[in-house]
Amino acid sequence: MIRLLTRRVLGSAAAAVDLMATAAVTAHAQRTVASRPRPHADRVRLLERLEERYRDAELSGFFAERSQIAPGVRRVRGFGRDGTVTDLSWTSAFSTLDLEVSARYASASENGVAVARRFQRGSRRPVVILVHGYMAGPFSFEERIWPLSRMDQAGFDVVLFTLPFHGLRVRAGRGAVPEFPGEDPRFNVEGFRQAIFDLQSLVAWLLAEGHPRVGVIGMSLGGYTAALLATAEPRLDFVVPVIPLSSLADFAREQGSLSPNPDEAAMQHRLLSSIYRRVDPVARPALVPPERCLVISAKADRVTPAAHARRLSVHLRAPLQSFYGGHLLQLGRAEAFERVIELMAAPRSAE
Repeated sequence: MIRLLTRRVLGSAAAAVDLMATAAVTAHAQRTVASRPRPHADRVRLLERLEERYRDAELSGFFAERSQIAPGVRRVRGFGRDGTVTDLSWTSAFSTLDLEVSARYASASENGVAVARRFQRGSRRPVVILVHGYMAGPFSFEERIWPLSRMDQAGFDVVLFTLPFHGLRVRAGRGAVPEFPGEDPRFNVEGFRQAIFDLQSLVAWLLAEGHPRVGVIGMSLGGYTAALLATAEPRLDFVVPVIPLSSLADFAREQGSLSPNPDEAAMQHRLLSSIYRRVDPVARPALVPPERCLVISAKADRVTPAAHARRLSVHLRAPLQSFYGGHLLQLGRAEAFERVIELMAAPRSAE
């Protein structure tokens, strides 16, 4: 009883931290946006034009074919007695489908270089790719967020992957708020297309390097990206979205980014849902077997509430494991991650 009460109190504190952080990020984003919010009629006209453009685009073939990469490798430091930490970088040969954003996209030269950090011990261990959340990505930060030592003890090498327009890939002078994801649905669609393009190229390279199995774990925005990758990359050994986002349109509604008028908000939400369908993991069939999937939620999460995790869990037909903390104060996460380790270590059944 005391333990349950303690968890409830701590969960409430974690929820409060999430709400304060969300309010701070929203206020900062509003200060950095040059133009005022579009009137409803103008916004609907834009969304309707985009919705018509994407309407006939097929789910299959929407992502670009991966490229063969040969990353540059720079040694950072040692890793234990016989391991190494290396930084990988390669040119992202990605091109946008949408010509209206191609110039803006190409002008961000920093984003044209894909980067990752690999923690390696030996040459034939399975490997897990970790995908960070929104406004995250610097390697020094990600090393503290993820349980790298536990994954190493379980026999896995680890690769920290940087999403487009985050970390070392952020446009110079941009500041704290990344361009992707942002207010422009076109840019968001292309951002996820590039994320999948770079991740598939990385998966292929890791397999060619001799890693027998490659899986992916993503947190928050990275959880959405990991689930999306599971709809495009059948060679993944496992996929684990952690406190994930599951719907860009739902998130916009939850964060108050749509019209305050309920009818207008419903129309905007419907159009956004249609536009984002090609990069929506719930709208696309998963290619990873259900027994190789696990979804982790936080009961006190006020950034990506547990409903997002449940939605992905149902779509992936995967178990849902919860911890009692929040999005930022992830209290109780260690127990949930033991389930993740169990999934990672379990061999994939023969097909």
